[in-house]
Amino acid sequence: MSSFQNRLRELQNRQERLLNRRNEVSDFYNGIYERYKYPVLTRDHVPLHWRFDLNEQRNPFLLERLGINAVFNPGAIKWQGKYYLMVRVEGWDRKSFFALAQSDNGIDGFRFEHPPILLPETESPDVNVYDMRLTLHQDGWIYGVFCTERKDPEAPEWDTSAAEAQAGIVRSKDLLHWERLPDLKTPSPQQRNVVLHPEFVDGCYAFYTRPQDSLIEAGRGGGIGWGLVKNIEQPVIEQEIIIDERAYHTIKETKNGEGPPPIKTKEGWLHLAHGVRNTAAGLRYVLYLYMTALDEPHRVIYHPGGYFMAPMGEERVGDVSNVLFCNGWIADDDGTVYIYYASSDTRIHVATSSVKRLLDYVMNTPPDAMRSAECVKQRMALIEQNKSFLKKQH
Repeated sequence: MSSFQNRLRELQNRQERLLNRRNEVSDFYNGIYERYKYPVLTRDHVPLHWRFDLNEQRNPFLLERLGINAVFNPGAIKWQGKYYLMVRVEGWDRKSFFALAQSDNGIDGFRFEHPPILLPETESPDVNVYDMRLTLHQDGWIYGVFCTERKDPEAPEWDTSAAEAQAGIVRSKDLLHWERLPDLKTPSPQQRNVVLHPEFVDGCYAFYTRPQDSLIEAGRGGGIGWGLVKNIEQPVIEQEIIIDERAYHTIKETKNGEGPPPIKTKEGWLHLAHGVRNTAAGLRYVLYLYMTALDEPHRVIYHPGGYFMAPMGEERVGDVSNVLFCNGWIADDDGTVYIYYASSDTRIHVATSSVKRLLDYVMNTPPDAMRSAECVKQRMALIEQNKSFLKKQH
């Protein structure tokens, strides 16, 4: 057996051990959710034949021809009894593409069993695509809403970094074959983190948006927006309102955006979002929850203060450090909620909770008091409530 064959077999065996590794709950505890010890997907989970030319004559040194930099920011859906992640896969060339990974239990065993998805393009080709949200809509289609990025046509020739982001839309009946619809049009110059609501609202398709003045800066119009579309095949939002604003000296001071499509509960629509603030070390992304009314999905009725989840330990280190991002979760029939989040634009993790626990957290956690003195009063009230219990212990 040649050295090529020996090395290939070693790589195959190593990857198979990784794919078959059982995940386990970590020792982290806050009662709200369980974090798991191992990432569910990393660059090393990507099939070898997507990266290497496996022909010894063409590639005698077994070089990685098309390398993978990271896998992150997946949309999520349970479909025909399996847990699917629509993964953002980024190559060494900085271009991202989408690929489906599936698991039988949602915790481990995720595998890429289908080729990467080649999205249809519009008349204005995408330079990059990323961060797809999956929505099983009331109309029977599975929709994917993602960010399509192109070079800013208004930028001078010498400016090679100015970009324009908009919301691309595709739909499917089987997760494998996708029909491209026109990009979403809104009153805002740019859009990222756009999410399709799962149900019709006033006979329209409803979207959560994130208006921006530029690719990076939220500008004056920042916050989580809301708008209605009459015809999904010609998607136009004529009026966009902000339903969750940014606020000074909070976790969402710099910008915020909707994560995955909200989960419908008996108490309201449960939302997972990300908040961004600036620090001396750069932008810090955390996750937070809020709830909107069942009959008015744009009206916020509960908004716990602070973050729901933040990067911890090794999660803080990666391609873009100190970042947690989530655009996919699954609420199972038994009430279990699987939260798929990426850390530092590098890898994908899972945390589990339940609808009941998340409702308890959202409805009974105090809102941000907005000032240090008021926050201390909240904590003192909790301490006072616990005094009788502590006395009984002693």
